[in-house]
Amino acid sequence: QVSLVESGGGSVQAGGSLSVSCVVSGDALSTYHMGWFRQVAGKERELIAAISTGREFPYYHDSAKGRFTISRDNAKNTVFLQMSSLKHEDTAVYYCAADLPRQGPLWARFIHGNMDYWGKGTQVTVSS
Repeated sequence: QVSLVESGGGSVQAGGSLSVSCVVSGDALSTYHMGWFRQVAGKERELIAAISTGREFPYYHDSAKGRFTISRDNAKNTVFLQMSSLKHEDTAVYYCAADLPRQGPLWARFIHGNMDYWGKGTQVTVSS
């Protein structure tokens, strides 16, 4: 059974930086496209960043472009999201998700949140 566990969340002041990690167990990370989502209470979960098995064509939400970087270390079965210039509106629960490659547009399933596996999330709080 595939399991995803996020870590690294916490509290930071606006303008600061924070990195969150996601360790995948039960299967090889290299098998999956990976994504980071976030959700604010009362709002829909949204895709923030995604990285393919081959690391090509990474996806970033407009709000994350230039500030967030997604990366993966297949040898460590870990995906990272480095966040800088954080804003109060980045406050959310951040979720890691994995999806097996399928035919069709690369990020279609991600954009609709239709993923194979999800982590339980880690809270990121940015104080203004």
